[in-house]
Amino acid sequence: MREIHSTAIVSPKAELGENVVVGPYAIIEDNVHVGDGTNVGSTVQLASGAVIGENVKIFHSAVIGTIPQDLKFGGEETKAVIGDSTIVREFATVNRGTVAHGETTVGQNCMLMAYSHVAHDCIIGDNVILANSVNLAGHCEIGDHAILGGLLPVHQFVKIGAHAMIGGGFRVQQDVCPYALVAGYPLHLVGLNAIGLRRRGFKREVIQKLEAAFRVLFFSDLNTSQAVERIKSEIEMIPEVQVILDFIEKSNRGMIK
Repeated sequence: MREIHSTAIVSPKAELGENVVVGPYAIIEDNVHVGDGTNVGSTVQLASGAVIGENVKIFHSAVIGTIPQDLKFGGEETKAVIGDSTIVREFATVNRGTVAHGETTVGQNCMLMAYSHVAHDCIIGDNVILANSVNLAGHCEIGDHAILGGLLPVHQFVKIGAHAMIGGGFRVQQDVCPYALVAGYPLHLVGLNAIGLRRRGFKREVIQKLEAAFRVLFFSDLNTSQAVERIKSEIEMIPEVQVILDFIEKSNRGMIK
C-alpha cells in the first residue's frame, strides 16, 4: 500500500514500489523508480532518471536526479542511483551522470547530511558518510566506509579510499589513501585510521601490517614508487595491503602525503 499526499505531483510514468510514502508537495517526474518502503519527504524533487532503492529515507527539499552542472552535458539519458537503506537529509542534491559514466551512484547504507552535494558521475560506495555541506565535484570516487567531515570541498576526479576519514573544513585536492586519517592546513596525512578500523572489526594483526605499510609509504624518505617496491618485498601481502597498492596504481591526481 502506498501513501501519497494529495498535494504531491507524481507522474503516471514513474514506478513506485510497495509501502512508499510521498510527502506534501513532493514532485516525482517521468522515468523515476522508487523502491519498496522508501519515504519521500515534503517538497522533495525526484527528477527524471532518479533510481531510488528500497527503504531509503529522503528528507525535506532534497533534490535527486536533476541534470548535471556541466556545460558539456548534451541532454543524454542518464541516471542518479541511490542504494538501499541510504539516508538523504534536508536540501542535499544529487545530479545525474553524463555520457562519461552514464550515472551518478550512491551505495547502500550511506548518509548524505544536510546541504551535501554529489555532482555528476560520482561513484560513492557503501556505508559512506558525507557530513553537512560536503561538496563533491564531478567524477569523484569514494570507497566503502569513508567518512568526510563537514564543509569539505572535494576537487573533481579525486579518489578517496575505503575506510578513510577526513576532518571537516579542509579542501581535498588530491587522492586520499585507503585507511588514512587526514586533516590540517594544508591537508596532510595524520596516520592510519586505526580507531575506525578497530570499530569495524579489523584484527590487530591486520592493523599492524597496515601501520607498517603506512610507515614505509608516508613516513620514510622514499618516493611512492620506491615505497611500493619496499612494501612488496618486506610486508606480507594480505588483502588489505593489496588494496593500498591497487589504489596507488589507479591514482591519477597523486596522493595526499
